[in-house]
Amino acid sequence: MYGQLNSACLYGIEGVMISVEIDLANGLPQTHIIGLPDSAIRESALRVRSAVRNCGFRYPQQRITINLAPADLRKEGSAFDLAIAVGILTTSGQLIMPSAKRMLLIGEVALDGSLRPVTGVLPMVEAARREGFEAVLLPRKNAAEAALISGVKVYAAGHINQLRDNSLEPEYKTAGSANREAGSYLALPSDNPASPIAEDTPDGTASLPFPVTVDGAPGLKEPVTAYSLEHLRYISSPIITEPAANAEEAMKEDYSDVTGQHHVKRALTIAAAGMHNILLIGPPGTGKTMMIKRLPGILPALSDSEALEVTKIFSAAGKLIDARQGLIRDRPFRSPHHTISGAGLIGGGSVPKPGEVSLAHRGILFLDELPEFSRSVLEMLRQPLEDHIVTISRARAAFTFPARLMLAASMNPCHCGLLGSGHPAQRCTCSPARIAQYRGRLSGPLLDRIDLQVEVPRPRDLDKKTASPGLSTADMRSQVEEAHRLQAARYRRLPISWNSELYGAALKRHADPGPDGSQMLHDLLENLGLSMRSYDRILKLSRTIADLECAERITPGHIAEALQYRNLDKPPGDGE
Repeated sequence: MYGQLNSACLYGIEGVMISVEIDLANGLPQTHIIGLPDSAIRESALRVRSAVRNCGFRYPQQRITINLAPADLRKEGSAFDLAIAVGILTTSGQLIMPSAKRMLLIGEVALDGSLRPVTGVLPMVEAARREGFEAVLLPRKNAAEAALISGVKVYAAGHINQLRDNSLEPEYKTAGSANREAGSYLALPSDNPASPIAEDTPDGTASLPFPVTVDGAPGLKEPVTAYSLEHLRYISSPIITEPAANAEEAMKEDYSDVTGQHHVKRALTIAAAGMHNILLIGPPGTGKTMMIKRLPGILPALSDSEALEVTKIFSAAGKLIDARQGLIRDRPFRSPHHTISGAGLIGGGSVPKPGEVSLAHRGILFLDELPEFSRSVLEMLRQPLEDHIVTISRARAAFTFPARLMLAASMNPCHCGLLGSGHPAQRCTCSPARIAQYRGRLSGPLLDRIDLQVEVPRPRDLDKKTASPGLSTADMRSQVEEAHRLQAARYRRLPISWNSELYGAALKRHADPGPDGSQMLHDLLENLGLSMRSYDRILKLSRTIADLECAERITPGHIAEALQYRNLDKPPGDGE
């Protein structure tokens, strides 16, 4: 006997539809799972066997072959358990679900038949919708996440027994069981006195708490049919947070609290407006970390498509905390410790998972004390910062993760941290060779990929009453939002969103410096020995500065301001 159901697995951060084929044949009672399964999938045979028996069903004493197609795709995880269990029950005739052919089934099965949540539900359900599936059956704890995809009916169960009867113990009841009187439940012979009941049979099936149908078995007159799963239908009730409350929460740490540092605020505004990478350089205690941690407050919320991208990544990584709040709308802010490994930063593992650069997709990756990170780890950032993707190759497959992010970093100017402190009691004790050695921890190609390199001096006026507050978070956010609107209109026909993503012909067309600006850049290119990558990044910065001023064309003034933010392109001085 042959049966086929549909499940899904993750391939990187994308869902892939998997056909679960069940074949029952005469032979020694054993279960084989084929189709490149991993250890968790091979062990599902034992989990499903115990679950089927503990739920009161009969596990077929036949040779069972389970094929996961396509067979050449490596599969991993426990999400196939539910499809395998239901497939065995339907193929053996113990349960018939007419809608199962066009339904996605995902979930881990416990030994007692209860369903446990799995990771990556969002991309799996999205893949099912693309393939034309109209419904998904999954564990109750995954229901809110699946409901984020519109156009798919979500059926949530806490136990396998809920597929065959609403007359369950209280711990297995669902909120939808009250609809039973209206007919939205599994129509079992035990629910209808007029239905035929199985008689005593030699194989003992009459002793089971439900009628069983097996092809050729004597005494069984009618199969158990799941006419409807509406009693398991999940109706989402998202936790809605008022926008005003979100804004108030974001405003708790405001840039108006920062004493002085007006040029740093300007640099952060430019970085946020064009999603440019930024590095703050200054002595300890000057507010570098504090100002970068306020950076998410001036970034606009994610668009619908961006929110879906980010939520899929967090779902695949198992970091989606509460799906009832809907798609992630705030831009991610990731701040890993400097002891992080290359696999943790970029992604990796035997089955690669997204790293911090992908978890920061469409948001900010903050690396505090940049030189303290391992140089080999930092060098791994070069390709993601340039190509905005991460490709991890393994023997059987290559996985690609998105990495469109803003890198924000901070560092001290030297080993002791006092270079340029400007205070007679805090003089730098580092020799020029030691300063060069400290800064040498960051390679030239990596620094080339950082658009703004801004010095953060020690504030001169520490009296907050007399110091000018400067721009607030609300002021900076309004400027950034206007710049983002201009870029969205300009690049609506291009596969880019921000000025930092300009390249090639698009860079020449939208960031033309004009004759005077070209001459200025040519002179600086020769005098400072800038690379062509630095040249392009100065043009991108100039384009963003022009957008903040709502200027259509780049002027030499915009270029001159952009050059001020390339501090590491200049020879280091003693700063005293």
